[in-house]
Amino acid sequence: MNKGFYLVMAAQALSSLADNALLIAAIALIVDLHGPDWMAPMMKWWFALAYVVLAAFVGAFADSYPKGRVMFATNAVKVVGCMLMFSYQMTGLDVTGQLVLVFAAYTLVGIGAAAYSPAKYGIVTEMLPPEQLVKGNSWIEGLTVLSIILGTVLGGVLVSPRVSEHLLGLSWMPDVVQTRAEAAILFIGCVYCLAALCNLLIPKTGISYPKQQTNPCKLVMEFAGYVRILWTDKLGQISLAVTTLFWGAGATLQFIVIEWGAQHLGYRLD
Repeated sequence: MNKGFYLVMAAQALSSLADNALLIAAIALIVDLHGPDWMAPMMKWWFALAYVVLAAFVGAFADSYPKGRVMFATNAVKVVGCMLMFSYQMTGLDVTGQLVLVFAAYTLVGIGAAAYSPAKYGIVTEMLPPEQLVKGNSWIEGLTVLSIILGTVLGGVLVSPRVSEHLLGLSWMPDVVQTRAEAAILFIGCVYCLAALCNLLIPKTGISYPKQQTNPCKLVMEFAGYVRILWTDKLGQISLAVTTLFWGAGATLQFIVIEWGAQHLGYRLD
């Protein structure tokens, strides 16, 4: 596999790592602001909803421009969401307004993640020959799952008392950083910036696609046709159903385990 593909893998790993670390930091922020218990799961729901709502459009967007640049632009949306969450205290809003801002910021990160995905997978087919596509996709999927695990761990470490106290005591830490969540979010923002740098270094493949449809109604109708084809295919049904149940159960279990650990084992979020 060529050098450019390793940059794609690095960018994907860093971006996904930051996504999952930011979820833990956002939960810590909600806890610090004494937000309602339902808010963290609902925030994750809105993050995932972006994948569904934008599904008909993000593929055409990814095929309209060089995919490395698409990955950079969508990663930049994540950075904006991260910084928006970081600025919750600077807005002068009351606690309710700050909670809404945190909610909106993580939703914006979800929009960036949804638009990032088709470019990430599409560039694999541009960089690798057909005989290496399974291997390349395996690396992307493996790194994604690993980054989900490590990102959650990183988020827990960053909001832990010992590490957050160390971060807040660093001389280069800006004066506006006063809480564990703010320090964690700033650190995660730096990870997003590293991912963006990898995006910029991805070489152009020189592959262009036919002019993409821009009419939203036609895109939705075209996408609905693809979904219908998949659901009427026997193997497609199994693939879609199992994938839906797998990720749905996993996302639900994540929050149940956090709450169960807090109530029955006395575990903090970190």
